[in-house]
Amino acid sequence: MKKISLLSAVLLAGSACVANAQNFPTKPIRLVVPFAPGGSSSIVARAVAAEMEKGLGQSIIVDNKPGGGGNVAMLEVARADPDGYTLIIGHVGSLAMNPFMYAKLPYDVDKDFTPVSLLAIVPAIFVVHESVPAKNLREFVALAKKDPGKLYYGSAGNGSAGHLAMEYLKQVTGIDIQHVPYKGTGPNVIDLVAGRTQAASAGTPPLMPHVKSGKLRVIAVGTPKRLHTLPDVGTVAEQGYPGFETSQWYGINAPAKLPEPILRRLAAEAAKAARSPGVQERFSADDAEGVGSTPSEYAAYIKKEQERWGKVVRAAGVKAD
Repeated sequence: MKKISLLSAVLLAGSACVANAQNFPTKPIRLVVPFAPGGSSSIVARAVAAEMEKGLGQSIIVDNKPGGGGNVAMLEVARADPDGYTLIIGHVGSLAMNPFMYAKLPYDVDKDFTPVSLLAIVPAIFVVHESVPAKNLREFVALAKKDPGKLYYGSAGNGSAGHLAMEYLKQVTGIDIQHVPYKGTGPNVIDLVAGRTQAASAGTPPLMPHVKSGKLRVIAVGTPKRLHTLPDVGTVAEQGYPGFETSQWYGINAPAKLPEPILRRLAAEAAKAARSPGVQERFSADDAEGVGSTPSEYAAYIKKEQERWGKVVRAAGVKAD
């Protein structure tokens, strides 16, 4: 009788889980952004959330929770109930870089999260100040090799995506240029435009206004393909370094053990939103690509990026502050 009662309880629990999944969602969903408002992560989150609301029939509340390079928000979501009502914007930094830069994280990016869908890829570009006598990457590499250690590049901070992108470039080209870490993209760009540093890498949104004004010059694109807004600028791969790729990307992740029916529903709506005309138009303004993948495709993408950036971090000896 005890075995029968136990079996009945398991079956009832399973039935309740299926029923909840079929009715999902019945209340607003919280989408956590692990960075401060105003950046690309917030733009992606709000654009996709607004579109997903149409299909899900519930509001999605975007909640910015910066701190610790994204680790504060990641830990909170890792500990949340896996019911689909707490999600987080996954990022190249939090999912593919931080695991190799921090001596110990309070969560496991592979075991404590469920990949839902890859939303967008924001291209990284490499720029120099207008005073630097280099019109492309080849000329910049030649200049740096002529005077090792004399050029300085800025980044949004130690261990930031821009920092690692430049370290990656240093590794493949063999150049010696000095790193100047700032507390955010804003201060970094201010000093670069003023000529206090000579180079940087970042996503297109904060850099393109200064490229258009003539203060900065784009010498290479980090993505495999050229950008439609910069058709005359070659990729790093095209300019002599095959296989090179760096970009900032954003997806949706949930706590581990998310029920499969809820995962399928969220993934379908996220992919549909990322591919919708309105979101694609919003992304294209920043040369970003709306993706919209399946959970398995997103999981494979994260793994590939972890392999890439793990090698870069170890070779450069980068440790997070």
